[in-house]
Amino acid sequence: MREPTTLPTARPVGRPFDPPAELAGLRAERPLRRMSYPDGHEGWLATGYDVVRAVLADPRFSSRYELMHLPFPEQEIPDGFTAPLGDLTGIDPPEHTRYRKLLAGRFTVRRMRLLTARVEEVTARQLDVLAEHGPPADLVAMFAQPVPALLICELLGVPYADHELFQRHTATLVSMDSSAEEKGAAINDLYGYLHELVIAKRATPTDDVLSDLTRSDLTDGELAGIGAFLLGAGLDTTASMLALGTFALLCEPAQFAALRDDPERAVEELLRYLTVGHTGVRAALEDVELAGETIRAGESVTLALQAADRDPSRFPDPDVLDVRRQASGHLAFGHGAHQCLGQQLARVELRVAFPALAERFPTLRLAVDPAEVPMRGNANIHGVHRLPVTWDR
Repeated sequence: MREPTTLPTARPVGRPFDPPAELAGLRAERPLRRMSYPDGHEGWLATGYDVVRAVLADPRFSSRYELMHLPFPEQEIPDGFTAPLGDLTGIDPPEHTRYRKLLAGRFTVRRMRLLTARVEEVTARQLDVLAEHGPPADLVAMFAQPVPALLICELLGVPYADHELFQRHTATLVSMDSSAEEKGAAINDLYGYLHELVIAKRATPTDDVLSDLTRSDLTDGELAGIGAFLLGAGLDTTASMLALGTFALLCEPAQFAALRDDPERAVEELLRYLTVGHTGVRAALEDVELAGETIRAGESVTLALQAADRDPSRFPDPDVLDVRRQASGHLAFGHGAHQCLGQQLARVELRVAFPALAERFPTLRLAVDPAEVPMRGNANIHGVHRLPVTWDR
């Protein structure tokens, strides 16, 4: 039997957009292999596109936190910890199905595309703010964070004036450096805030998703939990994609110029190439035969989504950013029952924001050497802390 591996986490020096180099070798040798976890558990590592996609689609693998072993030494799940109310990521059917059905109709392709004009307005206004500030500027603080924050707050009916609170708590939750106590405090603060807001919306509904959901059978606690979950998901991932995607494009100016030719295709390629939600975990509920191996009930499977989206058997020349590539089928939003609920909103935001930025600031460039851009190296969502940029007035 081959010796189990551990999860590679160090990205190649000078290549901040690439997955850890060792993942490619592991994938080529065996796309599903034994893996040792920091807590001593021996489970599996999936690196190949077909294997990762198969696990995500298979109901015999659970998303429940209390069944998982985590692959990162900085993280641990306290004994007895279960998903907070409304957290769709850490639950299985039928509970997950009930929440998903209530929310899915509010995030359809059609509904999100109807928001395009509003996304364009918000994006243009924030670009005005950036222009008025003048170069140099931090694109994270002045563009990548405000655009999705404004839109998700507006969609849910949450006062934008409180967005810094959400961003601070979300940063705590996605950081691998945060302790269990810090994450627990962030969750409690978010839930407390949303619980008060839900009570207010039951009394005086407005035109937004949370008010709409008060007419369902969800309890106040469930509504507060769903609100916190959607806020966190809508803020951090899209902001990271906007910032990291712009960084990648500015490192390849020809790609930055070409994205305006076909924004939809360009966005799908950026999603694939970056896969900011880089790693997932599932736990086997029963014995499963997969890729010539037997995964035993109770064993955890770490899903290297970033390696799957760089699998040459699925995407030719996968380490090349090519905004003209047909990258459909990538796993940046996951797959199966837990595929990202807000993916259509994210797509609309990215399809508007990237070309609008390129159009408004055609001479946009990094204000520092690429090696000086501070990366979010220890987070569940890959990205940058800041992105210093400049342009010709």
